[in-house]
Amino acid sequence: MTVTIYDVAREANVSMATVSRVVNGNQNVKPATRKKVLKVIEELGYRPNAVARGLASKKTTTVGVIIPDISNSTYAELARGIEDIATMYRYNIILSNSDQNENKELQLLETMLGKQVDGIVFMSDVITPELLHELERSPTPIVLAGSVEETGKIASVNIDYYGAAYEAVKKLIDNGHKSIAFVSGPLTSKINRDYKMKAYREALEDAGIEFKPELVVECNNSYDEGMEAVVELKPYKPTAYFVSNDEMSIGVIHQVEEEGQQIPQEVEIISYENSKLARMARPMLSSVALPLYDIGAVSMRLLTKYMNKEEIDENQVILPYRIEERQSTKNNA
Repeated sequence: MTVTIYDVAREANVSMATVSRVVNGNQNVKPATRKKVLKVIEELGYRPNAVARGLASKKTTTVGVIIPDISNSTYAELARGIEDIATMYRYNIILSNSDQNENKELQLLETMLGKQVDGIVFMSDVITPELLHELERSPTPIVLAGSVEETGKIASVNIDYYGAAYEAVKKLIDNGHKSIAFVSGPLTSKINRDYKMKAYREALEDAGIEFKPELVVECNNSYDEGMEAVVELKPYKPTAYFVSNDEMSIGVIHQVEEEGQQIPQEVEIISYENSKLARMARPMLSSVALPLYDIGAVSMRLLTKYMNKEEIDENQVILPYRIEERQSTKNNA
């Protein structure tokens, strides 16, 4: 039979309130009594009923995490940062994949709220007006991780996506390249469209290099499409590539080498992610290093502040980035 708080109280010869205080870490219990209660808990194998505790405290100590695709290395690293901080603050995680589908995102949001989670960490490439409306009206605290919502109404943790992209393209320009291709992820993504694309174009124009739309290829973030992008760009003879993520960058590397060109002697490549794939690739990828783990961890810590009604200094957090130079650019070949 299931051991209850009543069984522990009876065996330890204390009140159920005393057992509850011990279980919840309340310091207002005599050390000798605490020791006795903990001994009985261990002997009986008592496990507190999380549902009952939630009803009593009006908290479930559970956080919902809505993520586009946990199999994607970017989101997996973010999720790890979230989970580590959640564990530190003794929150459980309910993780859901949205498949970057707006209807599913809305459905999962409703499901999480129905489960009475204490807070939600939300990730999406596209925050639509309908989704923003639902996020705003949520009675539960929500923090966006690596997702841009420019009104500032929803707390978020990001990097300077524009600055990082501008610096990456400028490095290629400073290395003497004038024909620089941009292999982009879906331009429905605000980060790709309004930050990376804008930075790419303005870095070229600031250097007196004409922006050519034919040097921009929109892909779906896959290795195969990275390879196909090189084939599509072949007539324009790019000598450098700025690529939206590591998986596509590896596709670019392999197709460039298939075409008989040497990296980095003839063609240079800078990626934008710095996942484990960047170090596993050969040649190893130079890449904008997104602090993926930190974005997840800081998002979760910010959420704990909202859930515990702590003071919030800034609800729009911008973390630092760096460019990790490896073998796909000349500087570190």
